[in-house]
Amino acid sequence: MTKTSKEQPEKLITKKELNSVFWRSFQMEFSWNYERQMNMAYVFAMIPILKKLYPKKSDMAHALKRHLAFFNTTPHIVTLILGINTAMEEENVLDEHFDESTIDSIKTSLMGPLAGLGDSFFWGTLRLIATGVGTSLALQGNILGPILFLLIFNVPHIILRYLFTGWGYKLGTGFLKRIQANGMMESLTLGASIIGLMVVGAMTASMIDISIPVTISGSGETAVTVQSIFDDIMPKLLPLATFGVVFYLLKKEVKPLAILGGMAVVGILGSLIGIF
Repeated sequence: MTKTSKEQPEKLITKKELNSVFWRSFQMEFSWNYERQMNMAYVFAMIPILKKLYPKKSDMAHALKRHLAFFNTTPHIVTLILGINTAMEEENVLDEHFDESTIDSIKTSLMGPLAGLGDSFFWGTLRLIATGVGTSLALQGNILGPILFLLIFNVPHIILRYLFTGWGYKLGTGFLKRIQANGMMESLTLGASIIGLMVVGAMTASMIDISIPVTISGSGETAVTVQSIFDDIMPKLLPLATFGVVFYLLKKEVKPLAILGGMAVVGILGSLIGIF
């Protein structure tokens, strides 16, 4: 991909582009899909940045494709990752030696931990507080009930969403300069890749649920199920095997929709005949 020379201004991204990212981030769940979840919305939020940085059509297409990878995190704090990716995309243009694979690696490694923090605060704490205040007033017939519910939940989240856009950009810029000065880019790439794989592994174990209740011997308490045999060999073995099959098919360039359709057919037939 063609990159501009270092003689360009140190900063290419302005407040205008960052504000566009902020406003576009509100639709983070509007195009959620089962295949790659928030990926389309993430690309939509990044378009103002990519248009500014990549005027050449082929470079723009390459950058868009890079951000179409799987992505999912708490939508209220997604602008922190968007800001960091903005700084990395800018550095990718300014520095011809920049490793662009780190852009997706950093995004992948951050989405899991930030989702844990964001879900705990926004869904597990702030929403409950807002619901408690709003419900108590609404039950008394007070019109302030629904109004306060919306304000208590949305005002802090909108303020943080806006601040995180700038903070992410500044954090990304300063961090990249420090690691490049120290020659740590290769270590960062390796570490981000490892964390990304850990996130994928954790999602495989927690989000894929497969069990085989078929009994092969005995009755009552003495019955032995196929699932218990697999659990004795290794817990979550079937989800791991399923992930392996899907990964193999993707490597063979089988279309994701075809894989999803096949999984649905196998699941339905397996349930009907009592295997799953």
